[in-house]
Amino acid sequence: MSPSSIDSTDSHAGKLSPDNGQRGHHAAAFAQLTVPEQEGPEGIRFDFNYGCRVQVPRDGWRVRMFDIDTGNQVFDDTLLAGEVAASRRKYFVRFWVEVFDGERLVFSHVYDACGQRVHVEMGSGALGDAIAWMPAIEAFRRQHRCELVVQIKPDVSTLFKAGYPTIEFISERAEAALRGPVYATYRVGCYKPYSDRDHQPTDPRVSNLQDFASYMLGVPALERRPNIVVEAPTRTISERYVCIAAQASAQCKYWNHPAGWPTLVAHLKARGYRVLCIDRDREYGSRETPNRMPEGAEDFTGAHPLQERAALLAHAEFFVGLGSGLSWLAWAVGTPVVLVSGFSHPKTEFLTPWRIINFHACNSCYNDTMFEFSEDFGWCPRHADDGLRFQCTKVITPAQVIRIVDQLITDSSTDETSVR
Repeated sequence: MSPSSIDSTDSHAGKLSPDNGQRGHHAAAFAQLTVPEQEGPEGIRFDFNYGCRVQVPRDGWRVRMFDIDTGNQVFDDTLLAGEVAASRRKYFVRFWVEVFDGERLVFSHVYDACGQRVHVEMGSGALGDAIAWMPAIEAFRRQHRCELVVQIKPDVSTLFKAGYPTIEFISERAEAALRGPVYATYRVGCYKPYSDRDHQPTDPRVSNLQDFASYMLGVPALERRPNIVVEAPTRTISERYVCIAAQASAQCKYWNHPAGWPTLVAHLKARGYRVLCIDRDREYGSRETPNRMPEGAEDFTGAHPLQERAALLAHAEFFVGLGSGLSWLAWAVGTPVVLVSGFSHPKTEFLTPWRIINFHACNSCYNDTMFEFSEDFGWCPRHADDGLRFQCTKVITPAQVIRIVDQLITDSSTDETSVR
């Protein structure tokens, strides 16, 4: 191998210290500024718990790092005793490390996680993110045949434990530390600023949510449906029913047409369906926009366990929702999803033939690289101060949604007839 150097020391690696400025937004908890956990020969220590990290025991020993897959040398420098060399890239890279004492090669190691303990932190508490990213995490485990530990919120992990029996799910990193050294750690999540290329290989605005995780973990970027095992598979409602979810974490994600939900609910009921609203919150939003459960829907709201929601969705005729976690959950359990969104481009979420957007209006601001999505509930970056605020979904009419819903019903009826 003849790796090519790419401005190795200054832009791609450094000597790690708590205040060297290499950490981006949300990276502080991920940063491992401790002694590397793996033992090498002659007092050398190394691991891949915050990028590639190498510590040498004596002054003047030289450390070189290479990216095997790209053929680039990313670090070449001498260290002081006890100093840690760390790659700038903290997402998955297949590193090759060499340590020299003068001309003598003391240590050479090629990344190999087979049989090793690897820790993956789910860097978001959002339900949709976890569902989107879990298949890429499993693909990583299969690719490397490692002992994988996933740090995730306990209520969300209930969706995955039965479907991923070879993965250990924990809620705190300390739980993993009790079980011995960790070979590598990766935090799957979006970092701000989105231009940060140390913690994420690509801008989340220009990639769909599943591909983003695949790029971070170095697995093929494919759409993968997670393996969610519904614990209570028995149907509990005998009548035909449809589930809806009208609440979201930001106003731009809502269906903001004033007559949208009530008109759709009335139409579905007229077609003989029970319409169950399964949002966690019956009312959510801000003082300016107190979003309430759609008129005419049956109240199934509340902080119910996610396994209960999965079971309810698994037997629904279909689901109508927004760019939020319950849409991802419905898709994950195989329920047809009508997804209404204008703030995100259709490529952002999973593929569904019933994705609804109106391109006549302002749209896809989430994917616009001029803006970064804000925690402000009222975020509308292009029209925050004018009459076109939230235009993207105000112009999605009930007629447009009903047309798609009716087509879904027709297609489903045709499929059932052909099976008979």
